[in-house]
Amino acid sequence: MKPLAIKALVWAAVALALLGTLALYNQPDFLVNLADQLWSCF
Repeated sequence: MKPLAIKALVWAAVALALLGTLALYNQPDFLVNLADQLWSCF
């Protein structure tokens, strides 16, 4: 594969990860559950 194609794939993966994170922020129940799980570790 060409280096340009690899860079494009990496940027696409980063963009998808960011979009996924933003989509989860629209679900407050998920964030509360995640915070509860994180807090229970301490």
